[in-house]
Amino acid sequence: MNTKEFNHALETLKYPNLDRTLGELKLISSAKVSSGSASVELSTLSDESYLTVKTAIMDAFGSTFTRLDITKKAHVQKDTNYGNTATPNNRAPYAKNVIAVTSGKGGVGKSTVSVNLAIALAQMGYAVGLLDADVYGPNIPRLTNTDLEKITWNDDNKIVPSENYGLKIMSVALTTPTSDTPLVWRSSVAVSALIQFLEDVAWGELDFMVIDMPPGTGDIQLTMAQELPITAGVLVTTPQLVASDDVSRAIRMFQDIHVPMAGLVENMSYFVAPDTGNRYDIFGSGGGQRLSERYNIPLLGQIPLDMEIREGSDNGEPPVVLGSELQKSYYQDIVKKMMEVIEFNI
Repeated sequence: MNTKEFNHALETLKYPNLDRTLGELKLISSAKVSSGSASVELSTLSDESYLTVKTAIMDAFGSTFTRLDITKKAHVQKDTNYGNTATPNNRAPYAKNVIAVTSGKGGVGKSTVSVNLAIALAQMGYAVGLLDADVYGPNIPRLTNTDLEKITWNDDNKIVPSENYGLKIMSVALTTPTSDTPLVWRSSVAVSALIQFLEDVAWGELDFMVIDMPPGTGDIQLTMAQELPITAGVLVTTPQLVASDDVSRAIRMFQDIHVPMAGLVENMSYFVAPDTGNRYDIFGSGGGQRLSERYNIPLLGQIPLDMEIREGSDNGEPPVVLGSELQKSYYQDIVKKMMEVIEFNI
């Protein structure tokens, strides 16, 4: 096999578990054959990708040559021009409005709220994208019944978002080999991945981009506020005192970085026993109302702890689509109130 034949064979070799070749992904920087030995230089950014491609090439051509050397091309780090919260960049000019949904702590139902609010907007006839920015706990694919899908690319080398329930959806969970693959990333890598999802996904023209943020007040929240002109923030809490304490910090963060707040959603607000109709305040009561009054932001709605909502969400069947009229109204009414609070560009 000569150099030309080897280059062609490399270009047509499939990347493991993807329907794309190394040539299509532009991963071969150079390849050369000389005196029965071969050398390959890979143009990969991550060590994980380098090892994956190296293994695939060794498996395919290791016995073809007396020696096969595979190295990784040194990349000069690109200088990223980050914005700031006072004058943010706009890495999503295709989106007329950006809504950031966040919480102070995990486990309050933030992703469920994000999905159902996004769908409620789509039900009103708007073009809506849903970006899963919770890179360490990406639940959006499961909640939207897209968890078995994997990313593909179009002819312009843009990532094609998944689609369901009238939404265009992108999540890092769609890029991993298995659903339980952990993303052991430093925050700088996570931030770079999200910026790529903003810039390198074929979103099309959107009326709304809904971003499911990670819980807390860290790098990703700050970067999104620096790289996008966020139209409105929605904060999700439960009535529990611990959740209220944590969401207070998220409110202060939004205030400090000058993000307009549409208001609060109190999730798991109460439980109505299906057999007796009695109401139980399992996580306490009044937490959302106290936060609303303390920080002078609207309480957009209270969503009860409902077994059918939980079961439907686990099955990728959002209640705003497939629930009862009452369950649909929880989210649709929140969107209507949000529209009254924020002057969106529509």
